[in-house]
Amino acid sequence: MSTRRTLATARRVLRQLGHDRRTIALLLFVPVLLLTLLYYVFDADRRAFDGIGAPLLGIFPLITMFLVTSIATLRERTSGTLERLLSMPLGKADLILGYALAFSVPAVVQAALATGVAVWFLDLDVAGSPWLLLLVALLDAVLGTALGLFVSAFAATEFQVVQFMPALIFPQLLLCGLFAPRDSMQPVLEAVSNVLPMSYAVDGMNEVLRNADVTGDFVRDVVVVAGSAALVLALGAATLRRRTS
Repeated sequence: MSTRRTLATARRVLRQLGHDRRTIALLLFVPVLLLTLLYYVFDADRRAFDGIGAPLLGIFPLITMFLVTSIATLRERTSGTLERLLSMPLGKADLILGYALAFSVPAVVQAALATGVAVWFLDLDVAGSPWLLLLVALLDAVLGTALGLFVSAFAATEFQVVQFMPALIFPQLLLCGLFAPRDSMQPVLEAVSNVLPMSYAVDGMNEVLRNADVTGDFVRDVVVVAGSAALVLALGAATLRRRTS
């Protein structure tokens, strides 16, 4: 692995992303618009908005980064760009880390924008520091990026990428504790939710929502989300094909 090659890959992806204004709009403004819509949906019940707004700060970046990263990487594969790149002295780890680094830049901006709007403009009431919300939101965005890179290796078309949403994202959304406490679920469902990274993302947001201090559970949640992102990136590098079928 070469730092120079990784950074060169990241710069190339960022240049391409900079020319795609619709993708930038999707990344930066859709989560903010959805949070604002939710604010007015719960306009008469501020407590309900506080209870669901914080977890969604972690879920929205994960989903949007998953979609954008998987589709963008698939386009590079189907156009033959990936095959040409990998025919050069460029390792799989260089390529995957370069993509992850490139997409982490808009992920930082997205997480900061959504967190700032939620806390300072929509008056999201959290007991802990907004910086901790930002940390979890950023890690969730990186996890979404990692999942998108991993899934792109198994899809042949953009339609197939979208089909991974109900298979990979929706079960996590249903079991993460957003709609019902995880400890109130059937034992089998609770056991499944305990191994899904989105569950820990929601738990981390809820810890910040309820506690003024950093708790041991919050540290555990952050470590699990970060570790899941690192593991998925490693799997993405391992499953990356040098030839496009």
